[in-house]
Amino acid sequence: MRKLTVLCISSYEKGFDFMKQAKEEGSRVLLLTSQSLNDAPWPKESIDEIFYMPDVKKEWNIDHMINAVSFLARREQIDRIVALDDFDVEKAARLREHLRVPGMGETTARYFRDKLAMRMKAEEEGINVPPFVHILNYDKIKKYISEIEPPYVLKPRMQAGAIGIKKIKNESELWNNLEILGDRQSFFLLEKFIPGNIYHVDSIIVNKEVLFSVASQYGLPPMEVAHEGRVFSSRTMKRGTKDERKLISMNDHLLKSLGLLKGVSHSEFIKDADGKFYFLETSARVGGANLADLVYYATGVNLWKEWAKLELNDKYRIPKAKNEYAAILQSLAKQEWPDMNSFNDPEVAWRLKKKYHAGLIITSPSYERIDELIKIYTERFYNEFFASAPVPEKPTE
Repeated sequence: MRKLTVLCISSYEKGFDFMKQAKEEGSRVLLLTSQSLNDAPWPKESIDEIFYMPDVKKEWNIDHMINAVSFLARREQIDRIVALDDFDVEKAARLREHLRVPGMGETTARYFRDKLAMRMKAEEEGINVPPFVHILNYDKIKKYISEIEPPYVLKPRMQAGAIGIKKIKNESELWNNLEILGDRQSFFLLEKFIPGNIYHVDSIIVNKEVLFSVASQYGLPPMEVAHEGRVFSSRTMKRGTKDERKLISMNDHLLKSLGLLKGVSHSEFIKDADGKFYFLETSARVGGANLADLVYYATGVNLWKEWAKLELNDKYRIPKAKNEYAAILQSLAKQEWPDMNSFNDPEVAWRLKKKYHAGLIITSPSYERIDELIKIYTERFYNEFFASAPVPEKPTE
């Protein structure tokens, strides 16, 4: 039986465990990545060939990419195409459509990349979303402003995380920002800013059924962390609580509505002061900011590896998960290589090794112990390491 060939697409340095697991599954593993990542420490023992696309700030010429992969397909029978980062979802969908490779096509991919498309679909399906309007028709925008009180959030439809997001305090500020955007206005949406706690649900989906999901709560909203400079943190929620059950249920409803056949997903929700939950955004990939490691240390389930298994096997069984709690803390650091050795409680399970960054994960069977350590460690991060930098307008390395 011929082994499957999987083409992994990654314009960022991630997905190592996916490629390692794909190789363990007996697949031929190809990687298409950015020329600027030529020196990245890719797991080359698990990759049969690496191909590089010329890039400027991670942007590829899509027509050139299609031509290059089509040329490659003259000698390689490509069976699967997998986007390892949010910015690569559209690239993978375009290639699948062009080469007629099974998997998510361009229509479904829009629901997992385009913040406008995912909101419209969620709203159609009866899922709560903050009031929003497409930055397109000025009469509709004026009507929206007359009905919805500021502040607002101006969001790019196709970016990831907090990149390019602006908080808008009043109508005058909105029109000033739209004038600056010029012909790029239609690539944005305006949304009511809702203060509250933000949560994420990380999932594994097979045949449109969510087989595994973990709900977690951010310490502070990611937009606040990015724009105002804060220590980033997230922690798994206490299992069986009303809020945890509500989030798991909303996430199930969402993913079925958006039509994700199989794969992994990272979805975000917000809870307002009245206790009402709203959907914010979702994706068809593993969550960034090392959140897959948070899930792993709480449950023992490696999302990257499980994703490879379900992509490359006709039959897939979810592993049995453990039920512990975990939290992650991360921050830019003023030291090139912060010394994390003094964080030596037995609950410390992982330390980040990255220049000018401090980070760790703690794990425990006790939710209360995690709560105690988060408070202590967050204060220590601010005192010992913390540094901040402005969020980029466009993706960077």
